[in-house]
Amino acid sequence: MKNIFGVLLLSMVQPILAQTKLEKAITSLEDNYEQEKVYVLTDKSQYAAGDKIWFKSFVFDGYNRSALSTTLFVELYNSDKKLIDWKTVLLTNGEGSGDFQLKEDLPEQVYFVRAYTPYMTNFSEEFQIVKSFPVYNPNSTESLVVSKSSDWSAKAFPEGGNFINGMPTKFAVRLSSNTSLPENWSGKIVDAQNPNVSITTFKSFDKNVASFTLTPASGKKYQVIIQDNAGKSKTIDLPQVADSGLHLEVNSSKEGIKYTLKGVNLKQQLQNYKIVGTINNHLAYKATIKQLNNEASSLIPTKISNGANGVFQLAIFDDQDNLVAQRLCFIKPNDLKLEKAEIIGQSIKQTPRSFNSIDLSPESYFKNYTVLVSEDDGTQKPEEDNILSGLWLTGDFTTKIDNPAQYFSKTANSEALDALLISEKWNRFDWNSVLSGSVPTIKTKSQKFLSYKVKPVKNNAMMLNSSVILLLKSGKSEPIISPFQTDQSGYVYLNNLSNDEPLTVSLFANSKDDKESTADNLFVTAEPLVNPTPFTGNFPETKYKLVKASGNKTLPPAIAKAINTQKNIKKTESTDIQIKEVELVGKKKDPKEELDQQLSTGMFSSMNSTIFDFVNEDQHTDGSINILDWLQGRAAGLTFQKNNSGVSVPYIRGQQAKLYLDEILTDPSMISTLPINNIAMVKILKGAGLIGDAVAIYTMKGNMKSKNKGKEAPKNNSAIIKGYDKPSEFLVEMIDESAKIENDTRETLYWNPNLFDSDYVPPRIKFFNNDSAKQYKVTIISFDESDNLLYQSEIFK
Repeated sequence: MKNIFGVLLLSMVQPILAQTKLEKAITSLEDNYEQEKVYVLTDKSQYAAGDKIWFKSFVFDGYNRSALSTTLFVELYNSDKKLIDWKTVLLTNGEGSGDFQLKEDLPEQVYFVRAYTPYMTNFSEEFQIVKSFPVYNPNSTESLVVSKSSDWSAKAFPEGGNFINGMPTKFAVRLSSNTSLPENWSGKIVDAQNPNVSITTFKSFDKNVASFTLTPASGKKYQVIIQDNAGKSKTIDLPQVADSGLHLEVNSSKEGIKYTLKGVNLKQQLQNYKIVGTINNHLAYKATIKQLNNEASSLIPTKISNGANGVFQLAIFDDQDNLVAQRLCFIKPNDLKLEKAEIIGQSIKQTPRSFNSIDLSPESYFKNYTVLVSEDDGTQKPEEDNILSGLWLTGDFTTKIDNPAQYFSKTANSEALDALLISEKWNRFDWNSVLSGSVPTIKTKSQKFLSYKVKPVKNNAMMLNSSVILLLKSGKSEPIISPFQTDQSGYVYLNNLSNDEPLTVSLFANSKDDKESTADNLFVTAEPLVNPTPFTGNFPETKYKLVKASGNKTLPPAIAKAINTQKNIKKTESTDIQIKEVELVGKKKDPKEELDQQLSTGMFSSMNSTIFDFVNEDQHTDGSINILDWLQGRAAGLTFQKNNSGVSVPYIRGQQAKLYLDEILTDPSMISTLPINNIAMVKILKGAGLIGDAVAIYTMKGNMKSKNKGKEAPKNNSAIIKGYDKPSEFLVEMIDESAKIENDTRETLYWNPNLFDSDYVPPRIKFFNNDSAKQYKVTIISFDESDNLLYQSEIFK
């Protein structure tokens, strides 16, 4: 939403001509309080150990996709705040994607995903998104269960913040809990001196809020008695009744936001009171009352936001620029400005393993889509959160809101949303703090992509104000050789790198006769200028608790399906390998087979293996620091994680693999120092007899020579820059009869965080059914060039 920061005046109002304290505060607000927020979409809400978490991140500056940041850190924690994994995500137009591979031995508990940009670390950690989800493991000694009993607390909030004698005042009642809230609840208002007589009653709109209106009398003390559906009751006090002050009423409709001010026993009445409206920390409305009057009202038209939705903060200041009332409301709550995908064709079937497709219009203004297709179980369970609630509520409010997506559903109750906003406060800034002249300290500025500080060292000394040559090489691309001049501290800076392949930085230095010196006396390191920051807060409480596992664990049906899907994936991979082996039968033995027979013994022979031949084939190892880094991403099911020493440790299907050097068990640190040119063969074994999952490395024998045409990356004068984490590819494959899959139980049928429009072919959503789905939940998200939001989440049958 592109805000119009205009000034709209009441008919009785004249413009403010002088630069007041409030005017200075507004200027400071515009200049110093730009902030970002994140929404993370995951393919599922719960996982089994061994699953892959697919995620798409959207970063907003207000209600527009952010242009401030190009980097997002996404971190995975366990419930003890131990960092398990983290990704550096490249943001393009505020969007980025990635995935986490969960290990098969991950203990059953609640896990948390934290997401933030470096720029967001300048502000409160509470505004960084922390998303929780349960992970189940049938082999874990503990089980997750939903807490049945939950304590809750309640508060009552008067509209505008004031409770004044004789003024009918709207109140919001808000329940909160560390775990779960009661399904429904009700209440009554009583005079504390006569608690058995109800003045008025109310019923909850939902689990979060209710509202009522009360006209107070001076000297009275009022209480709210709340009772939930389980019979639990609590009594809370309303604020003390004031004899003077400002009463504020606000109503939001399609036409705009109408507000009414009434002064009670004010010395100067409402003269010189100012009305200020902000949207996302920016001025959207401003007026001052010049006439001597105790009442004023006006309608703020929706053009203050270009007709788009969002939270509007109305603040009232007295003649001395003191904040006297404030109120949050939602712009056009019953008229959400959302686009839908234009579908020009579809082929949807219920037949097991059938091919399905949905074609989107190539003529649409929307050109890039995020798409998720899942099996729908028909229970019509509503979404707990979505991009709408993330954009308009949970991205800006730090209090826990139960099922925030309900406020933007087709059956949403605008009264409930209004009551919720009465109970909330805009904490992105505090008016009193801004009026006092304080501004946030920006320690981490937004930078484009990633930057690194390179430290060249020659003969164990830093090279100050010296000419150096850096060779930069990424993947199979041609190396780039560039001259640099170190600064007075001895550093060279590489700025604005967007690589998603490891980048090797090699150092060379000019000698006195202008020839390159040898690499033996050179050393180089590369340090990121921006790093992830430790999480210092507390993770949100959840509705789950851990109990000791019984003999036969009962898993949720979706988790049992997920575990079966993992088994099917292993079967498919095994079948693919067997087919390849069968195809080789009868053929003449090739050099790779001969090398395998020459180097490996019977114990290390397996049909389920992948072999890399360095004697007969050029494996293009130039630029790789060691064989473990070279293996990254080259074998299905093989992944690596860094240990405390920064050495890559191999994992096969989520389990740590054994490492063998010439069939002798060894450790990663030993392998990491082995020159690649000394390696003859690498063999990846999956479930091979007594060996199990393993990576076997064989060194050159006799007259063997490496076929590698390139030069191995020098170790002393080179450093590796990891760059951005490249997302994995979600494969859309048909499970045929050769895989011998008896029951296809995939829940996520299609995941594409970047479905592009083509000039020739309409964007097509294509997926294969599992064996049980009769209907599909399809979620589509997109933005056009003006940041208008397309959001569609519906069931296809």
